[in-house]
Amino acid sequence: MQISRIGEFGLIERIKKLTRTDSSVIKGIGDDCAVIRGSANKYLLFTCDMLIEGVDFRPKDRPYLIGRKSLAVSLSDIAACAGKPGHCLVSLGINKNTKLEKVDAIYKGMLDLARRYKVNIVGGDISRADKLTIDVSMLGEVEKKYLILRSGARPGDIVFVSGSLGGSIRGRHLSFEPRLKEARFLAENFKPSAMIDISDGLAQDLRQILKASGVGGVLYEELIPLARQARSLREALYMGEDFELLFTLSRSQANRLFMQGLKLFRPIGEITKAKSGLKLIDRENRIRFINSGGFRHF
Repeated sequence: MQISRIGEFGLIERIKKLTRTDSSVIKGIGDDCAVIRGSANKYLLFTCDMLIEGVDFRPKDRPYLIGRKSLAVSLSDIAACAGKPGHCLVSLGINKNTKLEKVDAIYKGMLDLARRYKVNIVGGDISRADKLTIDVSMLGEVEKKYLILRSGARPGDIVFVSGSLGGSIRGRHLSFEPRLKEARFLAENFKPSAMIDISDGLAQDLRQILKASGVGGVLYEELIPLARQARSLREALYMGEDFELLFTLSRSQANRLFMQGLKLFRPIGEITKAKSGLKLIDRENRIRFINSGGFRHF
């Protein structure tokens, strides 16, 4: 059987069934970060992201921004668990004819962002490759009381998003700001019941929360904030690469957030019982089922 028959998420589930972990692993495959036992009051967070030319960026994109994105996507994973980044390894697959100036620019993009977020690049690996490939493995930590996973959403919770969605592939995906500060603010003051960063599209990533939590959901078209670059609601639902926080709050916590008057955090829907699936209520108040579209590697 070919991988294309089961797709990206089918392959992940297949690998998940093959793996076994010991008691040091709090959360393994299936969330934004692996969660590992750390100190008395903290967990370690471990994540990795691979960026490949032609998939995650184009050959003509600025090397500085390619490097910046390669670190930013892992920072976004740490943010989704309300953590703080610490150290990372960077592995590089690169053609031998690549100019050294391009390599310098790639690393400058990474290093500038690393300095901003106090991340130490402590090693990695280099290999020959036909296409530029950058893999970042990042270690962070989070206080046990602040850890947020995808699996805590409950019926009645309100669904929120930070920022606006859609059209990111037209440039924003290379220069987005990881929502680390915003995630910490939420964890310390409102304790979201579930959270994920939007990398594969609003619809698909919300489905990840629904699946992990065993619930359903409804989105309201008129509440979904479209980015300036977005050309349609469909792009906001399925295009991905927004790297905004998608999270749920109990109604009481949602009311507290409303009282803060913070425009960055937008309510866009609510959590329902599992049997309801994922629905969209459009501007004409019609109910539509949202299909499972979104970015997939296979």
